[in-house]
Amino acid sequence: MSERVRKPEWLKISIAANERYAETKRIVESHCLHTICSSGRCPNMGECWGRGTATFMIGGDVCTRSCKFCNTLTGKPRPLDKNEPMHVAESVRLMKLSHVVVTSVDRDDLPDLGAAHWARAVAEIRRLNPDTTIEVLLPDFQGKKGLVQQVIDARPDILAHNMETVRRISPLVRSAARYDTSLEVLKQMAQSGITCKSGIMVGLGETPGEVEELMDDLRAVGCKILTIGQYLQPSRRHYPVAEYVTPAQFEAYKKKGLEKGFEQVESGPLVRSSYHAEKSLHLLKKS
Repeated sequence: MSERVRKPEWLKISIAANERYAETKRIVESHCLHTICSSGRCPNMGECWGRGTATFMIGGDVCTRSCKFCNTLTGKPRPLDKNEPMHVAESVRLMKLSHVVVTSVDRDDLPDLGAAHWARAVAEIRRLNPDTTIEVLLPDFQGKKGLVQQVIDARPDILAHNMETVRRISPLVRSAARYDTSLEVLKQMAQSGITCKSGIMVGLGETPGEVEELMDDLRAVGCKILTIGQYLQPSRRHYPVAEYVTPAQFEAYKKKGLEKGFEQVESGPLVRSSYHAEKSLHLLKKS
């Protein structure tokens, strides 16, 4: 077995708790909500919760897929909580969020794969928080356009779906999602006229050339925002880290992405799909 790659200094973080962190934690727990911050072991949880932001995860906390990079529980999920959309909307109001990000586990066990639940969640957030902008990070809904359209019709402000990695590595780490299916989902999102966003991890063994090819694929379908972050292996049973990409390379990726026409590129070792997502507000206002 090959030796594990040692984590560099620039990836070592401290999770400092303050009063805002404690209040965010209280609101999330009191409403029996799930966040990708905790289930995904996000390295930015301390910072984000400390400033009163969180990415809500709907559909429960058990995923029907078992991607080799993801720390979310996999197995047979419980039935959907019909009150969850309301609880999320109430939490957004209590946190006084100006921008909220919502994602979900995959629910391949449901006839509509969770699309109607998604649409209700967006509608409830909008009803209770008319001034809050809504960003949704969607699963692929198995590429079924009618299901994707249900969420589009709820009119969130930003539509996101993550490519996760380059074409060559995608089948190695994604259990069911397909590279070209994800591109089709993003194309449908972009054609709706709503700002379209995607994210990838690096450090899985991809080359800079492959990352640039992925950028070209995203721009070809109309994606406007791209996030690039370092893959961190959640446990020894997950896909191993091939390398820790340097801050200089992340900066090079950002420069290249902007040159290729992305309107916003967040690229750095600790960047995640929803990290500093509120920056997208500036793009929305400009648009």
